[in-house]
Amino acid sequence: MSMAPRIVTVTLNASIDQTARIPNFTAGAVNRVAWEQADAGGKGVNVASFLADFGYAIAVTGILGADNQELFLRLFAEKELIDRFVRVPGHTRVNIKVVDDARHQVTDINFPGVAVQAAQSDEVFATIDALAAAGAEVFVLSGSLPAGVAPTVYRDITERLTTRGRRVVLDTSGEALARAIEVAPNMIKPNIDELAELLGHPLDDEPAIVAAARSLHKRGIEWVVVSMGGKGAIFVTADAAVHAVPPRVPIKSTVGAGDAMVAGIVHARLQNLGIEECARLATAFSLGALGEIGPRLPARDVIEAFAKRVKTRRIVA
Repeated sequence: MSMAPRIVTVTLNASIDQTARIPNFTAGAVNRVAWEQADAGGKGVNVASFLADFGYAIAVTGILGADNQELFLRLFAEKELIDRFVRVPGHTRVNIKVVDDARHQVTDINFPGVAVQAAQSDEVFATIDALAAAGAEVFVLSGSLPAGVAPTVYRDITERLTTRGRRVVLDTSGEALARAIEVAPNMIKPNIDELAELLGHPLDDEPAIVAAARSLHKRGIEWVVVSMGGKGAIFVTADAAVHAVPPRVPIKSTVGAGDAMVAGIVHARLQNLGIEECARLATAFSLGALGEIGPRLPARDVIEAFAKRVKTRRIVA
């Protein structure tokens, strides 16, 4: 694989995803774990891992705790990811996912991340600048922010990248999202609740979702993708709006499903696919992740088969 990355993912609040299967999980009781596994994670790390399966040269950066990085080093080597993470003292957080397949439920317990100092944030900025100067084309900014990082960080990163002509894909929420859209990243992928929170009003039907996405397009955001869980996702550009509806599939875990959709969109856009093909492929990536335990994708032919089963419909609005 070439050592000149085409894609860079930024994960400021990385995590180790500890998945435990507990049939009939009950709060307030003693629960026994049937099996468990631990995966290097964080939204940008997941996106990079998924895209590496499709042959892209990818650099990963952000913040990692120096005291428990072994799983990350193993993943980076396995996927041939170019490691540009900034190490800080302490442990990367552990997020616990309790999978209860008897009740078809997943319970998330997310811990806070490491505390980050200003000098360490500056080092991440310098790393991103260097990767942009080296020719990286697409930057994926994903996930929540750890303590010590300003809510304007994604705004600042987006601004310095878009002024250089780089493409920015943003997947975050809350104030970090609100501040970043001020400088118009090329694409955002909120879920429907995150978009409603951003705009300050509920989105009760399809026309409301499309209208909300179009209002963001007018602010310079080229693609707005709104994920809606089992109801699929709505993809909106200046020229079209498409609703992608997935088939029903068995769900083993929801870990990484949204990140898989982001990876699918990036892959489809780099292949210059149209909006309907992009919607089908991105949804197929997400479906693939739902059938795996932890942030993984099935074989490529499985994803291609899923894509053929995704139904798309043009929305007239």
